[in-house]
Amino acid sequence: MFKTDLNDYLISIRRHLHQYPELSTKEFETTKFIQKELEEIGINIRKTGLRTGVFAQIEGASPGPTIAIRADIDALPIHEKTGLPYASKIKGVMHACGHDFHTAALIGAASLLKKNQNKLRGNIRFLFQPAEEIGGGAEQVINDGQLQGVEAIIGIHNKPDLPVGTIGLKAGALMASVDRFHIKVAGKGSHAAIPQNGKDPILAASQIVTALQSIVSRNVSPLESAVVSVTRITGGSTWNVIPSEVILEGTTRTFNHQIREEIIEKVNTIVENTARAYSGEASIEWFPGPPPLVNDAETIDILREAAQERGLRVVKPQPTMGGEDFAFYQQQIPGAFVFFGTNGNEEWHHPAFTVDESALIEASYFFYESALSLLNEIQDNQDEKVGINQVNN
Repeated sequence: MFKTDLNDYLISIRRHLHQYPELSTKEFETTKFIQKELEEIGINIRKTGLRTGVFAQIEGASPGPTIAIRADIDALPIHEKTGLPYASKIKGVMHACGHDFHTAALIGAASLLKKNQNKLRGNIRFLFQPAEEIGGGAEQVINDGQLQGVEAIIGIHNKPDLPVGTIGLKAGALMASVDRFHIKVAGKGSHAAIPQNGKDPILAASQIVTALQSIVSRNVSPLESAVVSVTRITGGSTWNVIPSEVILEGTTRTFNHQIREEIIEKVNTIVENTARAYSGEASIEWFPGPPPLVNDAETIDILREAAQERGLRVVKPQPTMGGEDFAFYQQQIPGAFVFFGTNGNEEWHHPAFTVDESALIEASYFFYESALSLLNEIQDNQDEKVGINQVNN
């Protein structure tokens, strides 16, 4: 069933999702809601072994390749402070990154593609992915087999600092790898008045923090981008006692796979040797996140043409050190991830984050037209190869 007033429908979808956000891996009601909407449109739901997330597919009028379009569906543990009449009804949980926008836009695109199913020279698969915010959802989707048979993938993310009607398209690296570290610096506690009887982990930890800042400044080329940030220091319980241990936490980011590994190795070396130099010991635990998000140049070109035909203003976005687990899909197949202007008042993950809902209809049509263009391009290339092989034979 095609929605006659698509714009109003999309706004109602987005506002419902906004009022009832759910955290990563807990998107149970969101999953039910998305599945219900897709079934009403007449779209077939794919089987899944995952507890949350919805996967569906439209079969084209003629056989052909399969491409995927992805939206993320989870929210954040943030108390909303927008003052909107449709603000979150779930205490301490908010769609502060616009995943409600992405989900509504993809449902809209599904409606458009279903209405124009006879134009499809192949299949469109829809990935309503859970758990993006904790960095593991895309890998779960891949392990569930939802990428099998897919030849290319498209994804978007709202961008508050871009006006509505603007889209950011960039081939190559767009978002950084994300790795988290947890360091335990162990020493020997003592009275603050007799430090010679102890092994001060605070001193060792302080030197580690300082030394880590040399990694980017003296080990990474100035032509590359990287970040090493220590974001938490915990140690001690009172003013006159040297503690026995200190905890450091932080993150490393880069756009380059090789530099990513080199930074991890350098952090390990600095932590271990600095602690030893101050008569202590240190252990480090890594929590690997998404790899760098690198857009396929040919797919970006196809999306650029579709965006221009739609009348969107195309800009080249500044790469961001933020991470995105869409990058896991791009390790498997060619893909493009784009920034879609929403003219927001605050950046992602802010309690007062909002989007301009007039961008919803544009995002849906962009998904729709990009999918058609990408499907046609892949099919044309395959037809051309078949023709060449027949001539050669």
